[in-house]
Amino acid sequence: MKNIYFLSDAHLGSLAIPHARTQERRLVNFLDTIKHKAAAVYLLGDMFDFWHEYRYTVPKGFTRLLGKISELTDLGVEVHYFIGNHDLWQHDYFEKECGMTLHRHAATLELYGQTFYLAHGDGLGSDDRKFKLLRALFHNPLCQRLFAAVHPRWGMAFGLAWARHSRLKREDGKEPPYQGENKEELVIFAKHYLQTHPDINFFVFGHRHIELDLMLSRTARVLILGDWISAFSYAVFDGEQMYMENFIEGESQP
Repeated sequence: MKNIYFLSDAHLGSLAIPHARTQERRLVNFLDTIKHKAAAVYLLGDMFDFWHEYRYTVPKGFTRLLGKISELTDLGVEVHYFIGNHDLWQHDYFEKECGMTLHRHAATLELYGQTFYLAHGDGLGSDDRKFKLLRALFHNPLCQRLFAAVHPRWGMAFGLAWARHSRLKREDGKEPPYQGENKEELVIFAKHYLQTHPDINFFVFGHRHIELDLMLSRTARVLILGDWISAFSYAVFDGEQMYMENFIEGESQP
């Protein structure tokens, strides 16, 4: 039985990350180490700091990552991409060119007999009205069409600058630490959702850039995947056990 892998939040292309090329190579190296061990890879959003896919144009760069993903799908590995709040402007490039399966919404899936609730996590459990308004605008089809009419020279520059500003306005450019299960929005959401969907075994989220593996009940856990900026963390499900790991180059991987 082959493993299933989950990772998120590389934010490739970020103007606020100085080691961008090394970061991408590390991600590619990781995918290369698991390509013969993986049944599926789930990318839970924000793998790019800003991705806007025009009708005839896609963002430049990322050829190493997209080539490696294409290699995995050619080998028969399922690669699923869940859009995040930085890379939601996608159409069919990932599916047609790289063989990925694109998910625009949270999904409940059965994997090796266990029930998973998978999502990037943005907006879940949040009462932030400003964030919800922005999210609604970003997902609005009319707003998307209007932005797509802007030349990529300016559209991409604006999106990358916006993402850079969003990151740098935080203290040290980092997400706040774990707030505790009674304040952490994704944990609160999972607890509430579990009340009406008690069959869920694993909630798996990105977005928060923290590493968390928390039992919610005797049969349910919530995992937040960390990031691929500094933690290089991911989760593995081998059909029996679900666990978190960090990728250290040169070490053998599960």
